[in-house]
Amino acid sequence: MKEIGMEAPSIDFGELPAPINELLQRGVRAYRSDRELADTLFRRALALAPQELATYYCLYKIHTYMGNLDFAAVIAKQGMCEAARQAGWSADPAHWPPQNAAGEGPARFALFTLKALSFIELKRDNREIALKHLASLEFLDPSGSVGWSVISQLAQGCA
Repeated sequence: MKEIGMEAPSIDFGELPAPINELLQRGVRAYRSDRELADTLFRRALALAPQELATYYCLYKIHTYMGNLDFAAVIAKQGMCEAARQAGWSADPAHWPPQNAAGEGPARFALFTLKALSFIELKRDNREIALKHLASLEFLDPSGSVGWSVISQLAQGCA
């Protein structure tokens, strides 16, 4: 496994402990040429700090891109549950409070990841599950602030 040089710009993952941010930055750079290394770095960051939501995002994003949709769904669900816990919500989106606008922090991450799960489920040919997630999002985020309407349009096109 090899790493790419430091020439790529950094991604702003928000406030993270420096060691976790460094692992994520290295993973993002590595993804371009060594997906195995990127996965290893992201998994290491998750093991060190499972409360850091950005790590879940990195993992489910790269695995969705690579077509590892089953693993992407597992990681997205774990990240969504962690975000819900941090927001003080149930793990079940059916019990989440509606949001006028999904501001920042764990609440936004939970909604954003539910949107990502909708997309992953569409790609896994689980249209009914995707539609269930999208119906939840329509109720929870009526303004569409996390961009779920784009996935809804994709789902309608898959009908």
